[in-house]
Amino acid sequence: MNDPYQGYASQPGYPPQQHGKDGYPPQGYPSQGYPPNVGFVNPGYPSGPPQPSGFVPLVPPANNPYGNAPIPPQHPGAYIDPEDLTEIKGFDFSEETIRRGFIRKVYSILSIQLLVTLVFILLVKYEKNTLSMVQNNLFLLFVAIIVTFAALIAMACVESVRRTAPTNMIVLGIFTLAETYLVGASTIRFDPEDVLLAIGVTAAVCIGLTIFAFQTKWDFTMLGGVLFVGLIVLILFSFIAMFFPGRIMSLVYSSCGAMLFCVYLIYDTQMMMGGKHKYSISPEEYIFGALALYLDIINIFIHILSIIGSSKN
Repeated sequence: MNDPYQGYASQPGYPPQQHGKDGYPPQGYPSQGYPPNVGFVNPGYPSGPPQPSGFVPLVPPANNPYGNAPIPPQHPGAYIDPEDLTEIKGFDFSEETIRRGFIRKVYSILSIQLLVTLVFILLVKYEKNTLSMVQNNLFLLFVAIIVTFAALIAMACVESVRRTAPTNMIVLGIFTLAETYLVGASTIRFDPEDVLLAIGVTAAVCIGLTIFAFQTKWDFTMLGGVLFVGLIVLILFSFIAMFFPGRIMSLVYSSCGAMLFCVYLIYDTQMMMGGKHKYSISPEEYIFGALALYLDIINIFIHILSIIGSSKN
């Protein structure tokens, strides 16, 4: 008679298996030191070494118990590295999910930056002490310019600064405060109504362009070189406008600047989206993404405010 336990190797440390005349273990077999359900391994699934720390038990989806798991979930030692969860059905750690989390993080940081800038602008226009501080402390303006360029160069050129927390947040916060002071100071010569109108127009334009960037099938990420050339031309044009000031020159310069940074906003938004676009920003560069969008929006606001002011002479 064939042994029904054939194929189950005896485990180290246990005495040899004892079978009766009929091929089955004699009465009292568990008392010989074989714990129930221990010591036997299913054929084809040998017990492996203890799993290292950091592994998590595999819990398969309810409607598909096997999913794409390399080890069946019935195996008591089914553990898997969290980094491999992207390969298992039921765990959505795909590029799309990572990209969505990256975009949420970028826009959360951007919202705080814009809120700080908006509050300071309103204080400059409607709070006399803040306005007096900006007008009577010219050295703060030069300090803000130096800090802005220093923080911008550090975040743009030094990878460890923009990727290492909390250093990246601290440097971005310093840059935001310095840039906020410069924007608030630049609004002094405009009427409060013009500033509010510029804020409203900027908000409407940026929201519309963001929705367009998310929905359009056109890929603006291929225009990086063209936009860079356009920025160089705009900078050279600004020097010409300084030597030939006038209402028409200001309108032309501000209109070109507003158009250029509107395209930059679409470009930077699609760079964050990734996916179907040719180029994209790494999900680790959330500080750089927030910085790029913030500068785009600030430049759009400044140029729209200049257009409104120039149109009223």
